[in-house]
Amino acid sequence: MLTRPLLLLMAVTTGLAVGGNYVNQPLLDTIAGDLGVGDGAAAALVTVAQVSYGLGLLLVVPLGDLLERRRLLVTLALLAAAGHAVCAVAPSYPVLVVGTAVAGTFSVAAQILVPFAAELAEPGREGRAVGAVMSGLLIGALLARSVSGALAEVVDWHAPYALVALGLLVIALVLRRRLPRSEPTAAGGYRATLASTARLVGELPRLRTRALLGGLGFAGVSVLFATTTFLLAGPAFGLSELAIGLVGLAGVAGASMATLAGRMADAGRGQLATGLGAVGLVLTWGLLGLSSSPWLTSLLLFVLGFGLADMFLQAVHVSNQNVVYPLRPDARARINSVYMTTYFAGGALGSAVGSAAWGAGGWPAVSAAGAGLGLLTVLVWLLDLRRERAERPLSPAVAGSR
Repeated sequence: MLTRPLLLLMAVTTGLAVGGNYVNQPLLDTIAGDLGVGDGAAAALVTVAQVSYGLGLLLVVPLGDLLERRRLLVTLALLAAAGHAVCAVAPSYPVLVVGTAVAGTFSVAAQILVPFAAELAEPGREGRAVGAVMSGLLIGALLARSVSGALAEVVDWHAPYALVALGLLVIALVLRRRLPRSEPTAAGGYRATLASTARLVGELPRLRTRALLGGLGFAGVSVLFATTTFLLAGPAFGLSELAIGLVGLAGVAGASMATLAGRMADAGRGQLATGLGAVGLVLTWGLLGLSSSPWLTSLLLFVLGFGLADMFLQAVHVSNQNVVYPLRPDARARINSVYMTTYFAGGALGSAVGSAAWGAGGWPAVSAAGAGLGLLTVLVWLLDLRRERAERPLSPAVAGSR
């Protein structure tokens, strides 16, 4: 039974676990100067966090179907805390990279909790449960950026990592006491579970289209995440770390969209939510491109675009999750592994593309790259819409509800 306090605990846990991967974003310029590395190397920390998170999604999340989830989640929280503790005391760039990789790999506890919430929810309320937990995740990511910038301004860039490590230690204790026990649904050992995860990709066409849709959507927004600090700290705006962190609060609109998208999915309007989000991601880059153009430099316009990008991404992401989880209710963790691995692989690709575009042509090149990825997202949504219509006569009850 998914009670409100338990749902809140799940939302807070996902926010803290995933938010820890975002604390470096407003600190990149300071880290580059303090550790004596270039902007490109500092920006690569974002990519390291996302790649390691992707590996955790691929190799760790399927364990949610194989092992008892409460014990698994507590263990993952403790390991993620250890990674952030390494970052908090890192004396050099290589040590910081190692800590970032460890924290990223084991912070995938969040992606075991999301399908767990859908499983515990009452029938017909799965979308609301997923939306609520994803709202917690998004708010955690936003607060991580803002609090990180503020702490770095007052103390130094090590402090945000120490705070996340402490928070994860506390949350591990709470999870151990409050989470219900679960019964594993996967048969066989670890290799068999991974093999069955891979088979799901071939067996479920809409898992393929929705995973690609999510990956491309996140790639476009990650172009923005990877380069925002350099734009806002540069000559166009000249903002401090604290101010850059506060700009990230504009994404709070995405938290409300996650809840709305979940409700739309429960009401059978998931495709509408996806389409609005995909098209919105393209249009948002028009605002972001104009925000620092030679004839118009507007921080207000940038903040608006930043908030809309987060909002439209959540519309795509939450509606995706509410499509893929019911495809195989006995394999939710494995399905989420496939979906979220693709999602964060897209994020890593977007970060790399954003860094390369910044180096090649500054903000105009970044805007063009983000808009291009947005157009690809729209094309894949149209493909998924066609796939849904083709499958509807074969499974009207399921297809009609999506």
